[in-house]
Amino acid sequence: MKKILAFLLCFTVGFSAIGQIHDPIQWKTSVEKVSETTYNLVSTAAIEGDWHLYAQEVPKGGPIPTTFTYDDEGGKIKIVGNTSEPEGVIKFTTLFGEEGMNIKSFAKKAVFKQEIELVDASVSQINAFVEFIACTDEMCLPPKEVDLTFDLTKATAVTASAEATKETKTTDQVASKETKKEEKKGLLGIFFIAFLSGFAALLTPCVFPMIPMTVSFFTKQSKSKSQGIRNAIIYGLSIIGIYVLLGSVVTAVFGADALNALSTNVWFNLVFFLILVIFAVSFLGAFEITLPSSWATKVDSQADRGGLIGIFFMALALAIVSFSCTGPIVGTLLVEAASKGGIAPIVGMLGFSSAIALPFALFAAFPGWLNSLPKSGGWLNTVKVVLGFLELALAFKFLSNADLVLQLHLLEREVFIAIWIAIFGALAFYLFGKIQLPHDSPISHISVGRLSLGLIVLSFTIYMIPGLWGAPLNLISAFPPPQHYSESPYGVGFTKKGTASVQQDNHEALPEGAHLMPPHDIISFHDYDKGLAYAKKVGKPVMLDFTGHACVNCRKMEQNVWVKPKVLDVLKNKVVLISLYVDDKRPLKDHEVVESKLNPGKKLKYIGQKWSELQTIKYKANSQPFYVLMNHDESNISDPVGYMPDADEYFNWLEEGVTNFKK
Repeated sequence: MKKILAFLLCFTVGFSAIGQIHDPIQWKTSVEKVSETTYNLVSTAAIEGDWHLYAQEVPKGGPIPTTFTYDDEGGKIKIVGNTSEPEGVIKFTTLFGEEGMNIKSFAKKAVFKQEIELVDASVSQINAFVEFIACTDEMCLPPKEVDLTFDLTKATAVTASAEATKETKTTDQVASKETKKEEKKGLLGIFFIAFLSGFAALLTPCVFPMIPMTVSFFTKQSKSKSQGIRNAIIYGLSIIGIYVLLGSVVTAVFGADALNALSTNVWFNLVFFLILVIFAVSFLGAFEITLPSSWATKVDSQADRGGLIGIFFMALALAIVSFSCTGPIVGTLLVEAASKGGIAPIVGMLGFSSAIALPFALFAAFPGWLNSLPKSGGWLNTVKVVLGFLELALAFKFLSNADLVLQLHLLEREVFIAIWIAIFGALAFYLFGKIQLPHDSPISHISVGRLSLGLIVLSFTIYMIPGLWGAPLNLISAFPPPQHYSESPYGVGFTKKGTASVQQDNHEALPEGAHLMPPHDIISFHDYDKGLAYAKKVGKPVMLDFTGHACVNCRKMEQNVWVKPKVLDVLKNKVVLISLYVDDKRPLKDHEVVESKLNPGKKLKYIGQKWSELQTIKYKANSQPFYVLMNHDESNISDPVGYMPDADEYFNWLEEGVTNFKK
């Protein structure tokens, strides 16, 4: 069954790559007349299937933004303000780096408007062009430019098009259903994680002892069991309301987009690293972070008023008194949720507070269950300490984010993994009772639960150790820096003994224009002419690898297929590899700048545009990865292929080409 599925996948991708040129975004223009001299230039993008278009502003290191350039006709028109765009959806993607980023994009349909004023009434047509990139969740096409023409003589009055605008909004809402589904999945994930975090906070010394005290208060003060249940439920709902209000205030003050931008900001990551370290040290017992005692006193006095207001202030008093335990968890959740944008902070606080409020309502309804609760004791502090270690480990993720953006190479992969090994190793020793912290009770033995958790943490620590020598560590791949961001791409202390390493140490041994691709040590060229010249010199066939820095399927091929011994042998010894990056944004040298054959009148400005045009014109394809085996006369020796995750099939394709070259 797996082979059948793999065959169908390869057939589908291969057909789309070879049989046609992808052009998933089509543009059309229209004009709205606002007054005698004011017009709106409307550019509408129709986006096929799972493809999407990025916004006009994207994070640094991301894709090229959608950019409109308007011809002012020699000063005859005035461009007013910026081009407006639809609301779109902010989604997290790893297309543009293993660390990933949140980028605003549009699906199905996107309408952009630019207001202009006529300085010269004789102008009847305005020319412009849009530069953009089309992507799915797994791949991107090369950047593209499309000419736009706006005919002012066919403009429609804004009032007359009100119904059309309304219809367009409805169409956009229907078109964005798929992206909204993905957004809902993300919010459900945040709610679930926040809910579990609420249960963790519940098992801390600040909150857990409050359960029997509070439930007992309601059952004794209420005239009937039903009234006690009602009051406890109101108490639980008040807790939820307080925390949801906190999430709403954070979102309202900073704004969803601002929070999202903060989450990828260098200074924000550095500040939050310091805050998490402070929270962690507090959890470990060095000091306690508390709100002013006067707050608790004033709120507690209001709780004596009785009725609904009194119950609400009892819930508020719980939130204030337990802040030393819940504050660090709430702060972490708010930032993590903020990185998703939108209403995620509100959803996160809803999940967190629901987990805390639920036990109060349940134990009030069934007071007999209180007898089954474990007694308060030293185990509550153990929970707090474990959370402190986890906060400390998470803190270094934020420090790593800042280091990656600044490219300082201070916290490379090996250093990050070593720090995590130290943190979780210390946690394992703590759980085994070998380390005592300030607020721990003396223990003569450890429980089965504590021993089990200690074994799990110790196993996790041992699992991370091979990461120092280059192991991928798939279980935590989202946390440490990527493998190429390291002291050595081959791991600490590892020395290559083959020819490739000699060539790496002595770059003069490499052919002119060649590079070594770690960790496979494949000799690769990024220049077509130099690679072809070398292939003729050594008498081997050429393999063109049309790839991209943002191509996920390209990385999958390199990491999962190229690494297979028999495939690697062919790539290293039987062919000359020329990797051409179609999204390479480095500018071409002056003498290399030529007019585009696909878009007459436009110049090829970037290296990637040159290779993209070569692929499109010569091979009638523009998707990546795309592999071509050819003779020295540049004729194909086998049919080109696209993404092919089956290593055996890919090897057979390579062998067929090598055999045909020898004939």
